[in-house]
Amino acid sequence: MILAAVTLLCLALCSTACTGDHLHARDGHAQKHMEVHQYPRVPLRPPHRPLTWGDLNVIHTTDTHGWLLGHQKLSWAEPYYSGDLGDFSSFVAHMKRIAVEKDVDLLLIDSGDLHDGTGLSDGYPPGGVNAHDSNKFIERLPYDLMTIGNHELYVYEDTYDMYTNFVPHLAGRYLTSNVNITIFDSDGKSESVPVGNRYAKFTTRKGRRITSLGVIFNFNENDVNTTVQTVGDMVNEQWFVEAIAEEPDAFVLVGHMPVSYNNWPTVFNAIRAVHPLTPILIFGGHTHIRDCRQHDGRSMALESGRYMETIGVKLGADLDAAKGNKDNITFTRRYLDQNRVTYEYHTQTSSHAFDTAKGRSISYGLQELAARFDLSYLFGTAPQDYTMSQNPYPSNGSLLSLFIDHAVPYALAINNTRNSIPNIIIINSWALRFDLFKGSFTKNDQITIMQYKDTFVYIANVTSGVANQVLLALNNPKSMNWKRDETEDQLLNREIDDTRDGAANNWTFGYVTKDSCPDVDHADDTLHTALPYYTTPSYISSDPPHVTADTPIDVVFLNYLGEEIIPILNKLQKNKNYTMDDVSSYSPMLTDDILGLYAQAMWN
Repeated sequence: MILAAVTLLCLALCSTACTGDHLHARDGHAQKHMEVHQYPRVPLRPPHRPLTWGDLNVIHTTDTHGWLLGHQKLSWAEPYYSGDLGDFSSFVAHMKRIAVEKDVDLLLIDSGDLHDGTGLSDGYPPGGVNAHDSNKFIERLPYDLMTIGNHELYVYEDTYDMYTNFVPHLAGRYLTSNVNITIFDSDGKSESVPVGNRYAKFTTRKGRRITSLGVIFNFNENDVNTTVQTVGDMVNEQWFVEAIAEEPDAFVLVGHMPVSYNNWPTVFNAIRAVHPLTPILIFGGHTHIRDCRQHDGRSMALESGRYMETIGVKLGADLDAAKGNKDNITFTRRYLDQNRVTYEYHTQTSSHAFDTAKGRSISYGLQELAARFDLSYLFGTAPQDYTMSQNPYPSNGSLLSLFIDHAVPYALAINNTRNSIPNIIIINSWALRFDLFKGSFTKNDQITIMQYKDTFVYIANVTSGVANQVLLALNNPKSMNWKRDETEDQLLNREIDDTRDGAANNWTFGYVTKDSCPDVDHADDTLHTALPYYTTPSYISSDPPHVTADTPIDVVFLNYLGEEIIPILNKLQKNKNYTMDDVSSYSPMLTDDILGLYAQAMWN
């Protein structure tokens, strides 16, 4: 079975495709970061064919979430995403040079979510602001268009920092068509203004006239003093009507919305009602997948993954030839693995000639930031990989099992006067954000896996028979209420390959994409073999205590789950009407400290 769009599968190439200068690995983990980056630490499979350039080309990133140092673990398929932002900067510079040589246009675009993900964005000292320091390195890249993501909107201070410190660097090209921020003058008078610009009109190097919008999905969990307008209301605004009235050579739309199953058709149809034939290029995000969709024969929508794993490349056909006719436009797209082998292959450079001065400077600066935040602080050494989806839940290789069955009970028992009272602990599985890999478990790993500072609360004296039914009710789809940025659970409807080849072939593992655009078998730039993928329940719990059904126990849960659990308790029994007044603090322990404490105790 094949997992569509996001899955990590593919056909294997013969080993002869892995020879050549790109595959030299260098030993010695004590070498400086830049020396290590000049060669992959392990052999990597190169891309399977060169890029085919068009006259309007785009490099696309989205949902980077602070992964600016790339993926530094050696468990597969992490090495395929081992480039850092400095490497990417060098790649962009070479691609810009090639575009000039080919006399074509090349744009660099990002679809949002720079915050919340790694120690570089989240490891700041007290008094700091999320991603303030890491975003300074993104500012140094020549982005033509960027937009806001929902992770820029959970905390007002983060949004305000973007508004005051980051957005000005984009010089009118940071687009927030349906997002406002409330600002205050020295007298306390408030004003609601766009975080960035509503839209942008510009001319490319080759003279092509572009009209751009930057849209986020109908997000409703933004912080106070920020406003997100629905996409349906946005397209009826007078400014929108005026912005799209004049026909450009192409509409280039950037947004933090999935390209499938979301609000893009609302924007697309509004434009098509005025300009039925104008080329439309859409760049989406949010669902962390590789995906592509065409709304008609003269448009293409691309989504380019997550976490600096994927670089999307959309290559347009001859847009000039599309003028004055109704012919379909042939678009191509490619999902690039984010590593130096990929970059050197497509820029036809050697490892010694690839790095630009700016790229090296960015890499060094990120390493210095990591050192300043003490991200290499070692909690312990993990004995094996624990994954979110490559191992079934429950199992010994499941991170969810490790967390809820071992780490959480251990951490919550520390200095807890209620530890002797039987309990059941409930969390949502998407609170964990990434895999935990064998080897050093550092401060950066701790933040990467669980960056949220949530607490645990409890309701006392719930009979065990009732408490043990809560999890089942939560996992009933009719009762689910997604929190934070939980993506639409498209994966549940897609098929997977749940087999794994022998360890000798692990180096071939990586993404395999089956999206909805033409030439689907060649969408991935590097051909890979399947990684297993297992679906997981939305909510998980610790093992129920071994007590009789009428024994009173504590129901312990994350602080933001009360509004879901209380109605369930009231439905399961009628002896007591539970309210939020029955919820108390269970422990001062924060969720982002749990794995570190467990590692210190168990992995040393």
